[in-house]
Amino acid sequence: MSGPEKDSDELVEIFSELESMAQKNGNLTAQDVDTVLALKQSGGDAKKPNPLRDTNISGDFILHTHTGDAITAKTPGQKRIVKASATNDIVFTIGPAGTGKTYTSVALAVKALKERKVKKIILARPAVEAGETLGFLPGDLREKIDPYLRPLYDALEDMIEYDRLELHLTKNTIEIAPLAYMRGRTLNNAFVILDEAQNATNMQMKMFLTRIGFNSRAIITGDITQTDLPRKQQSGLISIQNILQDIEGISFVYLDEEDVVRHRLVREIIEAYDRHESKNQK
Repeated sequence: MSGPEKDSDELVEIFSELESMAQKNGNLTAQDVDTVLALKQSGGDAKKPNPLRDTNISGDFILHTHTGDAITAKTPGQKRIVKASATNDIVFTIGPAGTGKTYTSVALAVKALKERKVKKIILARPAVEAGETLGFLPGDLREKIDPYLRPLYDALEDMIEYDRLELHLTKNTIEIAPLAYMRGRTLNNAFVILDEAQNATNMQMKMFLTRIGFNSRAIITGDITQTDLPRKQQSGLISIQNILQDIEGISFVYLDEEDVVRHRLVREIIEAYDRHESKNQK
C-alpha cells in the first residue's frame, strides 16, 4: 500500500482484522466486511487491542474479556453511555436494535464489580415478549424465565469465564431476574440494569427506580419503537423522558441508526421504518 501514513495504517488494521476473522471462522462473509468497515467509519477500532502487546489503550476502553479481548465503546452513542455512566447515578439509554445498549451496559457493570466499586450486579428484564405470557411456555419457572433473560447471559459469558460466572450466579453476586422480582427490595451497593425497558409499564418503572439504594448505579435500556405492551398500556420508558428530564444525576443518552454495529441491513431496516412512520404521521 502507498499513500498517507494514517490512511495506510487504517487499511492495514482493516485487512488484519479481516484476516484474523477468516482464520477464526474458516471463511469471510460480506457481513464481516460490512461490520469492520462500519466500525472504522463510526470511530471504533477495527482491530481489537491485544492486552499482552498494547500498552496504550484509548479512553474508550472498558475492560478485557476472560479471553483477553478488549471491549471498547465503538460508536459515538456507546461512548456517550460510558461518559454518562461515569458522571450520573442513573442513565437511560434509548435507541434501536443493534446499537450495543445492553452489551455496553453489562460491560460497565462487570467493570464496576471487578474494580470493587459495587458488591453485586443485578440485571432485570420485563417478562413481556410478542404477546406471549409465562404460563403458556413449557417447563418450570426457571425454564419459563430463561428465554427472556438469555441476551443478558450471552453478554456475561463473553466477559466472565464460565466457572467464575457460575460462582457469581450461585452466590448471587450476579443476579438475573424478571423485573417483577424487584418489588419490595432495596438495592444497595449494586450496579443495576433494566433491559428492554420499553416493555415496563409506568408503575413498573416507578417501582424499579425507587428500589435503588445507597452506593448504587443504574442503567435503563430500551427501544421505544418496539413496545410489546398491550395497546392501552403506555410504556414507562416513553413517559419517563418527560418526568425525570431535569433531575440532576439522571442522564438520557439517545442512540440512532449510526450506532448500529450489526449487519448493514439492520441500519437500512431501521431507516426504512422511520421513513414509513414519518409518512404515516404526515
